[in-house]
Amino acid sequence: MKSDDRRLKILETVVDEYIRTGEPVGSKTIATMFGNSVSSATIRNDMATLEKLGFLEQPHASAGRVPTYLGYRMYISNLMHPRELTEEEKEQIDEMIGKDNLTASTVLDNALEALAELTGCAVVNASDLPKFSVITRVEVVPAGKRLYALLMITSAGEVRNKICRLEFDLSNEQLEYFENLLNQQLLGLRVEDFSPSVMQQLSAAMGSYMLSLSPLLYAAYELSDEISRRHVDIKGETNLLRCGDFDAGELMRFMSAKNEIDKILTSAFDGINIVFGKETDKFAITNSSMILTKYGMGETMGSLGIIGPIRLDYAKIIPYIEYFSQSVSRMIDDMIEDRKKGELTDGKR
Repeated sequence: MKSDDRRLKILETVVDEYIRTGEPVGSKTIATMFGNSVSSATIRNDMATLEKLGFLEQPHASAGRVPTYLGYRMYISNLMHPRELTEEEKEQIDEMIGKDNLTASTVLDNALEALAELTGCAVVNASDLPKFSVITRVEVVPAGKRLYALLMITSAGEVRNKICRLEFDLSNEQLEYFENLLNQQLLGLRVEDFSPSVMQQLSAAMGSYMLSLSPLLYAAYELSDEISRRHVDIKGETNLLRCGDFDAGELMRFMSAKNEIDKILTSAFDGINIVFGKETDKFAITNSSMILTKYGMGETMGSLGIIGPIRLDYAKIIPYIEYFSQSVSRMIDDMIEDRKKGELTDGKR
């Protein structure tokens, strides 16, 4: 075996063993794993070379070596042997994601919970999905004296409401007029396209009704704005607290900073992205790793990531997150297409 090939094999072995045990790996351990075909002295020299190159480090004198961030990157990019998911595992994942009454929102919620359960890590998600959904229904429900609940429903399964207090009670005629006008004008409109100019058009169309109905119209605009904002969700935080690899205070500070998590998720490019704790200023949980990927068919609908200790079983977890991304993308895309077909069919009736 050439020296470069041997050193790469040693690096692979150190990473695999450190992931498995969490303990520094010594030359005797590697020699045994090599079947004593290479002497401990040769292995020590090779490990010293790998340390000079920045792939390994020694926590303290007389200890074995552990991988550095650079060593992990070399391992993930060139040395790791990803484990293929079986058809049974893929079916199990699809069932976990596809349970309950399906909307795009429940698909994402199911996926995050299932991924946290299967990996034992925390899962974060930043969704652009509302931007791809359209308004499917607006309703007004009397909720008390001069109180009205405005409901907005979208193709992504979002159901939002806002309570409005008016100066006087509305007649059935006024309520019916408002609902009919908004459903005629907004049905099929992308949530993010409910703009101030659309507001002005609706105000002009209301004519003499505008004075009494303007609070409801403004509430509808606020709901669409609220829905269209990017959402950041976190599942499985307790998994990280249980694993014992992190400082609890540092972990909780990061998990509460959703804007910082969103920035990291937004920066993800196509494929699998790996971010290591304190390797950058953005992600500052010591001894941590975040695996990121995007989801969506054609257009990106969001990004999700797994947060765990730096010694994650990457060969196992990366195939999981890849398949989850594919499955979520497929299910949401099918759902949106089915809704569009349904809306077109209803519109022709």
